[in-house]
Amino acid sequence: MSDLPAIDAPKGTYRERNFEPGRTALLNIDMQNGEFNQDILARARTKGTPESKKRAFYERIAETVLPNQARLQDAARAAGIEVMFTVIESLTQNGRDRSLDHKISGLNVAKGSWEAKVIEEVGPRGDEIIIPKTASGIFNATNISYVLRNLGIDYLVIYGVVTDQCVESAIRDAADRGFLVTQVEDCCAAETPENHAASIEAMRGHYCRTRSTDEVIAEILAGK
Repeated sequence: MSDLPAIDAPKGTYRERNFEPGRTALLNIDMQNGEFNQDILARARTKGTPESKKRAFYERIAETVLPNQARLQDAARAAGIEVMFTVIESLTQNGRDRSLDHKISGLNVAKGSWEAKVIEEVGPRGDEIIIPKTASGIFNATNISYVLRNLGIDYLVIYGVVTDQCVESAIRDAADRGFLVTQVEDCCAAETPENHAASIEAMRGHYCRTRSTDEVIAEILAGK
């Protein structure tokens, strides 16, 4: 890709440039027990349950998203790339600190609860950073920009759930704050395939570049 400054680069080429591993972090969005676990998956596969209406969503997480995220994060760690996490988690037990939107929505994941923990299969290793939030937008609700700048990060690889909600908010806000973003399409899921596809296309080429897990891993290996 072009090494010209962004203002001089041909349209689209600057955003599509490869990331630099030493200035890159992975950001895993809301892959927590409260969003997905084996009990939820079992209920989704049981006819007539509330979860059964989102069976495709939960099965995509189990069959596609979790395995791909695990592979991606292992490759990043082997290359010395920072892996970070955000979860929906209140700072208090009763959620009095939550955003107005989460209060209206009745969404409270209590501080320290099992539901707030990252799913073990794709969870943090060692002292990897977890940042809790009580809003859709991690950049609006936390000090993540400050943390990323302290880490020397300019490139973000973003993925998780839900594609058209918290993931999309993170991508838009990261782009607005001067980060170059890669979205990993097959590490994301939305409540319907249509919502997922529409969000991916809305982000593609406007706020981020879009890649598969295999493509990002190949780029990591090439940059080691």
